[in-house]
Amino acid sequence: MVDEVKEEYYTVAFNIISNVGAAKSSVMEALYAAKEGDFKGAEEKLEESKQFFREGHKMHKSLIKREANGEQLQFSLILVHAEDQLMSVETISLLVTEMIELYKRAK
Repeated sequence: MVDEVKEEYYTVAFNIISNVGAAKSSVMEALYAAKEGDFKGAEEKLEESKQFFREGHKMHKSLIKREANGEQLQFSLILVHAEDQLMSVETISLLVTEMIELYKRAK
C-alpha cells in the first residue's frame, strides 16, 4: 500500500515537472519569436505554454485537495522540485508576457 501511494505521488510529481517543463519551453519560444518580430507566433506559443501549465497546475491542485480532505501527504524532494518548477514557470511566463509587449511597442 505504501509503495503504491509513493509511486502515485511520484507519478503526479513527474507529470507536473513534465508539463511545466513543456510550458517553460513554449514560453521561451514565444519570447524568441517576439524578438524576431513574429508576434503571431509568439501569441501561439504563449497559448501553448498556458495549456501545458494548466495541466501541471491541475495535477498540483489534485494533491492540494487530497491534503485539504485530511490525507497526510509524505514529504518528497521530487514533489518540492515539481512545486518549485511550477512557481518558476509562472513567474517566467508573467515576465515574458511583459517583455513581448515591450517588443511590440519597439516595432
